[in-house]
Amino acid sequence: QVQLVESGGGLVQAGDSLRLSCAASGGPFGRYTVGWFRQAPGKERGFVATINLSGSSTYYADSVKGRFTISRDNAKNTVYLQMNSLKPEDTAVYYCAAGKGPLSYYLDEYNYWGQGTQVTVSS
Repeated sequence: QVQLVESGGGLVQAGDSLRLSCAASGGPFGRYTVGWFRQAPGKERGFVATINLSGSSTYYADSVKGRFTISRDNAKNTVYLQMNSLKPEDTAVYYCAAGKGPLSYYLDEYNYWGQGTQVTVSS
């Protein structure tokens, strides 16, 4: 069973950048599609980005396209989310998730979830 731990969140100002990390243990991470999701207060958890097993294919939510970049280093069992030009509306708890299916923005396609890391963007 894969365990996921997110890190890298924090409080930043609008226009700043952050890089989130998702570290995996307990299994060969290279066998999993990995996604990033986020949940703002009072809202449902929503899709942000996803990356395939090798890192050769990615997919983004329209709201982050061009600002966020997902990448992975399977040798380090880690997936990253580089977030640039942050906006107050990006404020949320960010979760990484792993699944054995294809790239997907559906939460149900992911079997393993981390505990989340808080990102707060002030205006």
